[in-house]
This record gives sequence, C-alpha cells and structure tokens, in this order.
Amino acid sequence: MTIAAQPLAATRTRDPETLLNAVKPHVKYLPQNVADGGTIWEREIALLLRDNTMVRDMAERILGQAVAYTLATMEHKDVHLGVGKLVDIGVHQLILDTPVYFALCDVFNSGAYRHHAPFIERRRDGLCLSTADFLRSDGWKVDAELWAIDGTDCSPCDSKVPDSH
Repeated sequence: MTIAAQPLAATRTRDPETLLNAVKPHVKYLPQNVADGGTIWEREIALLLRDNTMVRDMAERILGQAVAYTLATMEHKDVHLGVGKLVDIGVHQLILDTPVYFALCDVFNSGAYRHHAPFIERRRDGLCLSTADFLRSDGWKVDAELWAIDGTDCSPCDSKVPDSH
C-alpha cells in the first residue's frame, strides 16, 4: 500500500490594501491624486484623516476592516453581517467616494451597485462579533479590538432592499 502525502490546504489571507488598490483600473473617473500616481488606499486614508479626528494608524485599521466587511457583503449575500459605529466610518468613506465604490461594485459585485441601507435602530445582539468571526473564517485578518468596541451595538442593513448590506 502506498500512502501519498497530501499537501496542506493553504489558508487564504486577504489583504484589504492590495484588494482596494486592485480596483484602480476600474475607476472610471480618477480623482486627481489617484490619477497622479497615488494609490486608492492612500486616497481613502487621506480622506478619513481629513474628515475625522484620528491618527493614521487608526485610519488604516478602520479602512482595512471596512474593506473586509464591504467585500464580504458583496461576495456572501446570503450571510447576514453588520458593522459597528467605528468600522462603519470606513464603510461610509468607501461609499462616499463614489468612483472608487462603483469600481468595487464592478469588480466584487458583478458590476451591480451594492446598496447601503442601514436600519435606524441598532441591534444589540452581538452581530458585530459574529461578523468578525465570519470575516476571520473568510480569510481576513480581523482587528478584534475594533469589532469588540461595538460588539453589542451593531448597525445592520435591511435585507429587503435589493442587493444591500
């Protein structure tokens, strides 16, 4: 009897900065600092720092988790996910920069616009913590501290709005 060694399954690790920058060719209307050689990641960090009181390290942490959450909602529409106030700052940044958000939708949501339709009332059932667990299982590096801050105070979206997160 011959026993063949099976290779270990590779653990998928997804890098938010790499994935965000990869949509650059799909951005139809390039903002000046992206067109001039800046990366999309750097643009979004600069916008977060412009509009929020935080240091760069925090902006990078928030944006990384926002990219993970946003892409997971596009790739796994059947999974109910939610985001807390802190990570939602980054989600809103992505959505507000519409040329970049449309490119994300083109690449990761089969070209369809992905709506952001939050409920008014926040859920207090730990959805943020289960979202962090799901992201981890989907190959994302999870910043547990950011998700735990809002762990029981989550802003889920209305699944009745077509293609929403």
